[in-house]
Amino acid sequence: MPQSTSSGRTAAAASSSPSIIATGVRNWRDYALLFALACCWSSTYPLAKLALPTIPPVTFISARSLIAAAFLFAILWVRGLKLPTDAKAWKLFAVQQLINSTFPFLVITWSQQYVPASNTVVLASTTPIFAFLITSLITRHEPATLLKLVGAILGLAGTIAIVGLDALRGFSGEIVAEIAILLATISFACATIFGLRLSEYDPMVVATGSLLFGGLVLLPPSLIIDQPWTLHPTPTAIVATIAMGIISSALGLMLFYMCLVRLGTLTTNAQGYLRIPIGVALSIVLLGESVPSNLALGLVLVMAGVATMTIPGDVYKRWLGRLRRL
Repeated sequence: MPQSTSSGRTAAAASSSPSIIATGVRNWRDYALLFALACCWSSTYPLAKLALPTIPPVTFISARSLIAAAFLFAILWVRGLKLPTDAKAWKLFAVQQLINSTFPFLVITWSQQYVPASNTVVLASTTPIFAFLITSLITRHEPATLLKLVGAILGLAGTIAIVGLDALRGFSGEIVAEIAILLATISFACATIFGLRLSEYDPMVVATGSLLFGGLVLLPPSLIIDQPWTLHPTPTAIVATIAMGIISSALGLMLFYMCLVRLGTLTTNAQGYLRIPIGVALSIVLLGESVPSNLALGLVLVMAGVATMTIPGDVYKRWLGRLRRL
């Protein structure tokens, strides 16, 4: 029997209340979801590079959002779930989509016209650093430990290694684009915190509603500015757009909200350090990009920083205990 939206909200709320998040009770399935999220999102920027030469940014983001929403609609129908009809839910969906997808991806997609995909992967993975700073200085909804502070410092050092050393070669369009990516990353960090307000809804309902809103909002600008019927996208660009819609947007957002509920804000962002090597490797394989020395240094520092911030403290204690016994 189809499940109503209200019952879906009740069931989701029962399994995702803030008290459950606060207990820290996690198992291997939760971390498997985190790894799956990293795999989905690691392909985002290399695929965008393949699509952008023949599909403009606004049309590209609108198309991938609508493709993702259609894919999730089919899954909702199979599961017997429906999108909510109340204004409160759609206001939440709208805000979440604006700060988690529409704004940051417009900025990043524009930036990728000037920045290699590998640089974008590393810079966009600094979300945990900004989430930590916002959490510790403003919202304080999760504890800020010394390890997280050390991780934030390492991550910032990695960011400086990438952007700062590039800037020494001259202030160019690439530097402006890299700074824009960091602004988009701050938006991502805000979204991981705001997304906790959506815990009463099924993660797939949140992902579907958000993507539908984002795709429809950008559709009029796409029709007016880009006039998609005049474009001549290559088969590669079309495949990349569809793949991004289904893998990165649909499955990725669904997993993102599931991880937020199960693991909390800072741990969810741990997919950042998993995503970095996967995304850089895809950029090398699919696009033939190289890894300059400053990017390699930044990659190592950002990965170390995010790992330090997100690996549980008891894990470090176990590692230290084993070292002492050696």
